[in-house]
Amino acid sequence: MNLPFYIARRYLFSKKKHNAINIISGISVCGVALATLALVCTLSVFNGFQDMVASFFTAFDPELKITVREGKVFDAQSQPIRSVRAFPEVEVSTETLEENAMVQYKDRQAMIVLKGVENNFEKLTAIDSILYGSGHFLLQDTLVNYGVMGVELIATLGTGLEFVDPLQVYVPRRNAKVNMANPAASFSRDYLYSPGVVFVVNQQKYDGKYVLTSLSFVRELLDYTTEVSAIELRLKPGSDVSAFQSKIEKILGPNFVVQNRYQQQADVFRIMEIEKLISYLFLTFILMIACFNVIGSLSMLILDKKEDVVTLRNLGADDRLISRIFLFEGRLISFFGAIIGIVLGVGLCFIQQKFGLISLGGGNGTFVVDAYPVSIHGWDIVLIFVTVLAVGFLSVWYPVRYLSKRLLKD
Repeated sequence: MNLPFYIARRYLFSKKKHNAINIISGISVCGVALATLALVCTLSVFNGFQDMVASFFTAFDPELKITVREGKVFDAQSQPIRSVRAFPEVEVSTETLEENAMVQYKDRQAMIVLKGVENNFEKLTAIDSILYGSGHFLLQDTLVNYGVMGVELIATLGTGLEFVDPLQVYVPRRNAKVNMANPAASFSRDYLYSPGVVFVVNQQKYDGKYVLTSLSFVRELLDYTTEVSAIELRLKPGSDVSAFQSKIEKILGPNFVVQNRYQQQADVFRIMEIEKLISYLFLTFILMIACFNVIGSLSMLILDKKEDVVTLRNLGADDRLISRIFLFEGRLISFFGAIIGIVLGVGLCFIQQKFGLISLGGGNGTFVVDAYPVSIHGWDIVLIFVTVLAVGFLSVWYPVRYLSKRLLKD
């Protein structure tokens, strides 16, 4: 057995001459454990919010989305696109066309994103899970076209769930100059009617801006034929999304961009990752401060064990071996603090998952969830454990070498 480690372990658990040293050692372990617990709980809460936001997006965004790298639209009937849509891994593919537009309902106006989709859009995404109202997801019939709006846009325009008057849609005419004498002549106008439902994604980007309607309506309004702004794909169950994404990226070449769900919302998740990183750095700094307690505990232990050090030197121990004893002591404090903190943190997270003890405090449905969401990721636990050990080891290395030389001089 490693002699310095063996002696350090005995020092950690044995009773000291002065009871205060035992108390201070216990406080040092508790300080490291609390900082570790805070890291586990904080990162798990960020993971919970990320998973919650991702679940909202999956009800609206496709598994894979193909767009053109430069420009707004491309030909959906080109050979590379048709070959991708014919792959056996593809269960559902739909053409979509998006454009900024202005809508007017009675005396209210709003700028929106008009998204035309094919009739199989229901099969592509779980749109039914976010629809509210007494109607059905309907894009068009033989007489009129319908527009499914977000809940915030409904409130902005004051239409209600089932509006009677048509929604007027305006878009600039393609390749037409603005007629200053008659500006209205520079816009194409058409009408959308209510299908009796709205969608609720709980994201302002969608709920306050998007209107879903038929692809043919948007093409006619924009004077397009086979052009689309995106091809959206749903793969068969069990398909490897990442492998298939790489496969079609090679086929389509550099002129096209293929994105999965997370890449489609890269800005949102990047912000959340930055917030998580900043929280991790702040809590690591707090952990460094907690490790100063370890230095104080070790300095008192060194003074307490002066007689033992004299005995060890008489037995032939050099300064390096004696320094390693107290280095191991500090590392053991960090190790046990990390273990205790991780166990308590994971336990608290499981309790929060099951019982939701800590609520967001909104009540009455103010927030999407009543309690803080948590999600424990294995890599986060490994990162926290390595961080605590690294900070603890580095924080005691120089102080122990310095204190051993100063306090244990002959």
